[in-house]
Formats: sequence, structure tokens, C-alpha cells
Amino acid sequence: MRTAYVLVRHELRLFVSLALWIARRTHGTQGREPFGYARGQGAVMFGFAFVCLVETLTMSVLLRDYPAVHRVVFVLDIYTVLFVVGLHAASVVRPHVLGPDVLRIRRAVHVDLRIPLSNIATVRRELRTTHQRTDGELDLPVGAQTTVTLELTAPVPHFTFFGRRRYIRLVRFHADDADALVSAITAITAITQARTAPSPLPDLPA
Repeated sequence: MRTAYVLVRHELRLFVSLALWIARRTHGTQGREPFGYARGQGAVMFGFAFVCLVETLTMSVLLRDYPAVHRVVFVLDIYTVLFVVGLHAASVVRPHVLGPDVLRIRRAVHVDLRIPLSNIATVRRELRTTHQRTDGELDLPVGAQTTVTLELTAPVPHFTFFGRRRYIRLVRFHADDADALVSAITAITAITQARTAPSPLPDLPA
């Protein structure tokens, strides 16, 4: 039951994202600065959707003498096309979001990691094309690459697709404008640290 619930919720979020994409709206960006990450995968996703569409038309021709089978296969093929487009739409309408206190790192409807800016030890622009699964690290490549690396002062919880909790101390992810995102995070964390730094002791009277 738990698995079925997760899968149904995932499908619903995809189609909500598709509706938002058609309406040219975004999710969870109100009053925050969004940073997209879907530019690098657009051509691949639409290429895949085109292949699925060609397959749909081909199967329609091949199965035209079998109307019952044709209807079932046609519905499944159309659903597959919508699913693929929905994946891309979810990446477009759910960008990374930088607020005054929290950085929200997302990937479509699969990942939504909230990191308090006070937990960020270092942030840097780092292009990586190979990744190995390591405890305490989370890699979120787009087009097989990540461009931003975050090291944290304390671990933050991350929940996998089926709800398993992991604690993350380092995150690598992709942003279309990685330089702008790194600069924005650096600027906000510098201001935050300046505000929270202890006041200097007053001079002793002569």
C-alpha cells in the first residue's frame, strides 16, 4: 500500500507540474529567487518524447485491424508521452529556490531538499561528470553533470523516493547559471554571518 501511494502521488505531481508548465507558472518560488536546472536536459527529453510519439503512430497502423488491442496500446502510448513531457515540465516549474534563510534544492518531483543557509560551510562552482555513491553525499546530476558543490557544517535529513531517511553533509547539483547561484549564496551567507558575529568588546577606560 505504501509503494502504491508513493507512485500515485508521484504521478499526480507530474501532471500538476505539466499543468503549471502550460500555464507558465512555477511552484514554490513566491518571494524567492529561482535558479533553473532543466536547460541541459530539454533536447534529450523532447527527443525521447518524439520517439515515443513515433512509436504511438506506428503501433496505431500495425494494430488497426485489432481495435480492442489498438485502443489499449494507444492509451498506454499517449500516457507514456505525457509522462515524459511531465518529467521535463516538473524540472522547469520546480527550480532551485534561494530564500533569505533556506536554500531549496530540487530535481523534478523526486527531490526537495531544504538546507538552512546557516548550515552551509562552503559553496563552490565545480563541474563534475562522474559521481560515486558515498554515505553522507547526495549527487543530483542533470545531463550527467553537476556544477555546484555544497559542504555543510551539520548533516541535514534527506528522504529518498520511497521515504527512506538519509543524512547529508555534502551536496552536488546542477544549476544552469551556477556562477550566479554561488555568488548569491555567498553574498547572503556573508551577510548572515556578519549579523550573527559577536560584538567586539568595548575598550577599557583609560
